[in-house]
Amino acid sequence: MALTWPDRLVIASHNEGKVAEIRELLATLGGDVVSAAELGLDEPEETGDSFVANALLKAHAAVEGAGLPVLADDSGLAVEALGGAPGIRSARWAGPDRDFDAAMARVERELAGQTNRRAAFVCVLAMAWPGGEARTFEGRIEGELTFPPRGGRGFGYDPIFIPDGYAMTFGEMDPAEKTAISHRAVAFAKLVAAFA
Repeated sequence: MALTWPDRLVIASHNEGKVAEIRELLATLGGDVVSAAELGLDEPEETGDSFVANALLKAHAAVEGAGLPVLADDSGLAVEALGGAPGIRSARWAGPDRDFDAAMARVERELAGQTNRRAAFVCVLAMAWPGGEARTFEGRIEGELTFPPRGGRGFGYDPIFIPDGYAMTFGEMDPAEKTAISHRAVAFAKLVAAFA
C-alpha cells in the first residue's frame, strides 16, 4: 500500500496535552487532526505485551470506532537492569493518581544494589486505516538514570533520565531542546519520512 497522508486523522488519545504536541509534530503534513476524546471514543484496555502491541491495539480500536485513519502511540521507560521494566507499565507504576514521584522512587528502590543505570525511553507510533492496514514507527533514546530526580520541567520520568551526550536530565532541559531529541521526535521523524 502506497502511503498517502489522510485528509482527516484521529489521534487515539484523551490526553489533550499529548494531542496538542502531536498536532504540532504533524503540522507539516497538513490535514484535519481530531482526538479520540473529541469524537467520544472509548479508550481500550492496554492488554498488549509490548509497546508495538499496545500502540496497534489503541489504533485499531479507534479505527473501528471512528471509521477514519488513526495514529496511536505507546511509550515508556525501559531500564536495562530491570529487564526492561517498567516498560509498557510505565504509567501504571505511577498509580491511578499518576504520581510519578512515587514511580521514580520505585525505580530507585528496584535498582538498589545495582550499578547498571542504563535506560531508554521508547515510543512506538501505530498508524492504522479502515480495512486493517497498519504501520508502526519506533523511536528510542538511550541514556543513564540519576537519583535523586533533577529538574521540574517535562513530565513522567524526565527528572531521572540523562540522555547520552548530555549532562542534564530531560527534567532540566528546555522543553524545545528535549522535544527535538526525544524518543517521540525520533518516531515522528520516521513517520513523516514515510509520507514524504
